[in-house]
Amino acid sequence: MKKFYRVRRWLFAPLVYLAAIFLLIEEWLWATGARIMQVVAQFPPLHALEAWIKRLPPYWALAIFVLPAVLLFPVKLLALLAIARGHAFSGIGVIVIAKLGGAAAVARLYSLTRPTLLSLPWFARWHGLFMETKDRWIARLRATRPWRRVSRLSAALGRARRAWWQRLRKGTQGRHNSRPARVLRRFVAFWRARR
Repeated sequence: MKKFYRVRRWLFAPLVYLAAIFLLIEEWLWATGARIMQVVAQFPPLHALEAWIKRLPPYWALAIFVLPAVLLFPVKLLALLAIARGHAFSGIGVIVIAKLGGAAAVARLYSLTRPTLLSLPWFARWHGLFMETKDRWIARLRATRPWRRVSRLSAALGRARRAWWQRLRKGTQGRHNSRPARVLRRFVAFWRARR
């Protein structure tokens, strides 16, 4: 019996790693999208639109909340069609942009419509059940060794990215003349010359 559990753990380990990576990406998309939409929402017409969305009745708020998924579905299908036709880079780029834009829109719409949607008894019940299940599964995932490894790797990559960005910024300020800074300046000069 012990051998069975060892084999099962060995077979499911790649899935746990994949789930951990997916969850980290999803959390990053949600947080980044929320920050982007907070900045975009400062634009006066969007501020008025958000106030209007907050005043919507429950079923209209539900329709607005579901709208990004409905609008992005054909875009994702076209991206998959582009990948199938040999335009993998374009298709993947569209999917990534759609995912980021969709996560940003859903994060903002969720924060705007949640109080209204929770006034619907069935939505409140399913929302509570979903959040409880999600939290339980995330807690189980975070207790695994793959999650800890992927989290450490993600934190190390984040520190490396921030250190690289700091070196790049120092290089563009004239303190250091690093290779990435020179490449970036040439790239900017090239595109400015094309206008």
